Amino acid sequence: MKHQIIETADGSKTIYIPGIDEQYHSVNGALTESNYVYIEKGYSFCKKGSPVVFEVGFGTGLNCILTAIEAERQKKVTHYYSIDNFPLDKLTLEQLDHKSLFSEKEKAIFKKIHACEWDKLIPVSEYFYLNKIQTDIRKFNVSLLKKFDVVYFDAFGPDKQPEMWTQQIFDSIYRQCSEEAIFVTYSAKGEIRRNLAQIGYVMERLPGPPGKKQMLRGIKKD
Repeated sequence: MKHQIIETADGSKTIYIPGIDEQYHSVNGALTESNYVYIEKGYSFCKKGSPVVFEVGFGTGLNCILTAIEAERQKKVTHYYSIDNFPLDKLTLEQLDHKSLFSEKEKAIFKKIHACEWDKLIPVSEYFYLNKIQTDIRKFNVSLLKKFDVVYFDAFGPDKQPEMWTQQIFDSIYRQCSEEAIFVTYSAKGEIRRNLAQIGYVMERLPGPPGKKQMLRGIKKD
């Protein structure tokens, strides 16, 4: 798909897809949104000592590097699975210049994350293990992976990519979640909240990141 690199309100860059009028991150701050929705309300909310994270939509890798940094800070060994059917090319990643957002030590982690071979579990650091999976989640058996403690659902919006927000996908993820697993997404759409609640998550609406009134978080209660 044709795309453009755009700068967001906090100075970090993201990708805009004119064909579907959608961007990878919020124009109100890509870095801010990722930190708030996925790190603060997802990863850091999880109290498990060695969490397993499952991400739908690797995209630019921003959620991944932020999780790796936080895993180092909290000294929590973290396994991170991220699924994406259409990885970005090297030139696009360089144009995003996300590495400029981080310290020298963090840049080394960032570089290793993007250099990691796909479809293979790679130790990125002492506390972070990454498996980037290139496939269509609709055809992938998530039960082949470890049980999930945190889920980052970061696909394009349900109005732009409805095939990614189906009960079938939600149900397969739910069944692979551990007890007390956390599901977070930037979307606050009522239909999505109801569908996730119907599967079994205890849902709550939280204040959203800048420019967004609300987001969703669910917890699996067996």
